[in-house]
Amino acid sequence: MYTPRRRAKHAKKSSGPMHRLRLLIILCVVVIAGLTFGYIFAAYQSLPTVGNNMRPAVSSQVFDIHGRLVTTLHSDQNRLPIDINKVPQHLQNAFIAAEDNRFYDHIGIDPIGIGRAIVTNITSGGIAQGGSTITQQLAKNAFLSQEQTLKRKIQEAMLALEIERKYSKKEILEMYMNQIYFGQGAYGIQTAARTYFDKDVDQLNLKQCAMLAGLPKSPNYYSPFNNLEEAKKRTNTVLDQMVKYGYISQDECTEAKNADLELTQMKQTDDNADTASFVDYVSQLVASKYGDDALYKEGLKIYTTMDLEKQRAAAEALRQLPDNYKDENGLTQPQGALVSIDPRNGHILAMVGGRGQDSFNRATMAVRQPGSAFKPFVYMTALQHDMSPYSTMEDKAISYGSWSPQNSDMTFRGKISLADALALSVNTVAVQLADEVGPSNIIANVKKMGITTMEKDDDNLAMALGGLTRGVTPLEMASAYGTFANRGVHVKPVAIVKILDRNGNVLENESTLNQDKNKTQVMSEKEAYEMTYMLEGVIDHGTGTGAAIGRPAAGKTGTTDNNVDAWFVGYTPTIVTAVWIGDDSGSHSLGEVYGGTIPAAIWRDYMTVATQDESYEGFAIPAGMEPIAPPPKEEPKPKADDKKDAAKDKGQKSREPTAQNDESSDAGERAAEERAVQQAARNNKEE
Repeated sequence: MYTPRRRAKHAKKSSGPMHRLRLLIILCVVVIAGLTFGYIFAAYQSLPTVGNNMRPAVSSQVFDIHGRLVTTLHSDQNRLPIDINKVPQHLQNAFIAAEDNRFYDHIGIDPIGIGRAIVTNITSGGIAQGGSTITQQLAKNAFLSQEQTLKRKIQEAMLALEIERKYSKKEILEMYMNQIYFGQGAYGIQTAARTYFDKDVDQLNLKQCAMLAGLPKSPNYYSPFNNLEEAKKRTNTVLDQMVKYGYISQDECTEAKNADLELTQMKQTDDNADTASFVDYVSQLVASKYGDDALYKEGLKIYTTMDLEKQRAAAEALRQLPDNYKDENGLTQPQGALVSIDPRNGHILAMVGGRGQDSFNRATMAVRQPGSAFKPFVYMTALQHDMSPYSTMEDKAISYGSWSPQNSDMTFRGKISLADALALSVNTVAVQLADEVGPSNIIANVKKMGITTMEKDDDNLAMALGGLTRGVTPLEMASAYGTFANRGVHVKPVAIVKILDRNGNVLENESTLNQDKNKTQVMSEKEAYEMTYMLEGVIDHGTGTGAAIGRPAAGKTGTTDNNVDAWFVGYTPTIVTAVWIGDDSGSHSLGEVYGGTIPAAIWRDYMTVATQDESYEGFAIPAGMEPIAPPPKEEPKPKADDKKDAAKDKGQKSREPTAQNDESSDAGERAAEERAVQQAARNNKEE
């Protein structure tokens, strides 16, 4: 017997099927290990850098002049971050009990939780449970998509380990609570507290803490606004978990379960309708300077000049507009606008740019014909040319080429003072004044007063009656009239007082700006007072008696061709307000609506509220100037169509018994203006 033969037989056996199977198994293990390593390496290679996205988008906040929150501005995520030190301990504990009871023990991933999830997923035949820790959820929400894939889970675990390495548990919990979604459009715990309870987080009770902690599992399903009973069940589950892990006693749990959730009323989508125009205007200003990302994602705090009470009063006053018809866009017509300014500093107190859910802000964007509301600029220029309120002009037939401007009743009064001519809106006097002082001088004044829409072609006499190439905006009309109220000094409109970034750093502050560059001395104090005196007559006994508010006020009506536009612009010593109404198309007549009817009533109703906390004071007489007193004179002849104005102001009592007899019809203004504009178009610059 030879040993080598046996070795040969043994060698042959080792090269059989079992040997090949072992080799195959080893090869499979190597391949699987390689693929696994490659897959993990690929996941690692595309891993985001921790820290780059740990500052989530934060909503900006808009406040009124008194520091009251008006609204929040955000893109797709409405989030207001909160410092962890302001979060109640009950709320922190509720999240840990509900989401990750081993949060303070693991290193970002929890092997026990992962093992439990793997078993559940295998038995269910898919990915039914994630086993994610709070840190993993933060990683997923901050860096990754919501897809349920193996690669995403590997990346989630890697990021969680890195986050735990870079941040403390307290910081991680803070970032998590500020990052996650709570339903109803609320991101972060502070926004959620306001959404569901109209509270800040530090005011939440135990039951409210438990309810919020239960939402992240399924925000829409467990939202009490969507499914109150399921929300209560989930809240009770969280409370039981808090007992289980020793965060509260059984007695505290029972008491909380029996307490009322005290939910706030679910807010309607049009809650901010009253402030929408002002907020849109401010948003455009901020975005143009800092960009859309800063406005919607960087948590700016924007302090505006808006006074919420006045803003609401403005919106309420504008609701007087009649509902005539719906246009092709579904908007109710006519539309309107109201803008109110403090003439002393240019602060915009209120702004309503229309009614209905459209983005067109008529207070700032609607350029419309002003009608006779433009006449005060003619008269102020006359005052600068050594005239006075009781300088006299001849109300007579006049002609400029083929154009012969007429008064409403086609008659003339003869000799009349400037004060009476303005109060009664005598067309022939306005045109003669414009001819005497020069249209170019009027335009120069108007530009100094903040009106930017004047054109070269406006240098003609039709401008005296408000016939302009383009027109004016309500904001600029209010700003211009503010020059009269502010003793001849024009102050540019201001809507923003201060802006802070998310860290509280001041980006801009009105008090630190050069205020003088926003001011222009357009006329003397004496001239401004004389102008105000004449405009008081409009409300006292002229076309604007419907605007009387029981305190000193001045203003002017305006109605354009075919009653397409109707205005009232007026002021007290501290508030100037412009009201415009008209059809958006610029072609539909308002019918029997004139500047002294609905616009004056809207102005009156708003100003009554806006001035209720103001001291009752008249317009200050400049130092060294005597009160203006009319010289002895005959009363001007009443106009034949005064009854029209009496009818339009039905229900309104004049402050003087004879006021109705002195009124000038806005219908007459409109008719004369129509003729003036038509003639001027045919006889361009005949003056």
